[in-house]
Amino acid sequence: MTKVSVIGAGAVGATTADVIAYRELADEVVLLDVKEGFAEGKALDIYQTTSLLGMKTRVTGTTNDYSKTAGSDVVVITSGIPRKPGMTREELIGTNANIVKTVAENVLKHSPNAIIVVVSNPMDTMTYLALKATGLPKNRIIGMGGLLDSARFKGYLGLALGQPTADIQGTVIGGHGDTTMIPLTRLATLNGVPVSSKLSADQLKEISDATMVGGATLTKLLGTSAWYAPGAASAFLVESIVRDQKRIMPCCVSLEGEYGQSDICMGVPVTIGKNGWETIVDYKLNEEEQAAFNKSADAVRAMNTVLKEINVL
Repeated sequence: MTKVSVIGAGAVGATTADVIAYRELADEVVLLDVKEGFAEGKALDIYQTTSLLGMKTRVTGTTNDYSKTAGSDVVVITSGIPRKPGMTREELIGTNANIVKTVAENVLKHSPNAIIVVVSNPMDTMTYLALKATGLPKNRIIGMGGLLDSARFKGYLGLALGQPTADIQGTVIGGHGDTTMIPLTRLATLNGVPVSSKLSADQLKEISDATMVGGATLTKLLGTSAWYAPGAASAFLVESIVRDQKRIMPCCVSLEGEYGQSDICMGVPVTIGKNGWETIVDYKLNEEEQAAFNKSADAVRAMNTVLKEINVL
């Protein structure tokens, strides 16, 4: 029996639960939210699709009762206020840090062996907070951001190339922020062929720039944060864990010297399996890419210092 709990039944959390149920990645999915009846309503709505779509997953909801999440193999934390138009991820720290810390502590009381996936923004800092606050082994704390950024990167490449995104390989590393992420255009390929042979340097720069502000673009259009792609990305990560797929994907994890950084959580390519993240893959960055990564690390580290300033760590 595989059990996944999703904390936060807003648009991202509910979409995550819906995709997990639709793909039958778990026998049971539990949605939890602090708003009375909200998670129960979302869960019931998702569950009522099971007969129509032939799904066997059991979906339930609860209002702030963490005992219902007991025995979870994976817990996805989406809790916190969403990003609003004009709001930076840094501005989210004060509110979301206390929420994420409380959620992580409550989750582990009932699921001490769970792998925790952090989606809440600012994601790199919230992942670092979850790692430090819980004291869990580093492999059991994973930030989702790089996976979403890479999906957006491949989406923009697909539009420019006129090709299915499934045939495109592309990775975004670094921080999950408008100015800190690093789309690796040099390594992007279309069925093994470098996209640099099909797109001009100017086109690749436009795609890279669009990727970096991908979240802000959607926030401006929608008036709130996106949810379909973030939810799908979260479920994709959960799938590699519960099915022990050993997929290589960019996720925010604890670095201890890898990519030249330590005491920080940032997006790098990692192998994901039943134990959480298992190995960090070295992409052998060139000098320009490494410089960008170091600059990104400086920005993420500056955000992390806020955690101490507000006495969360």
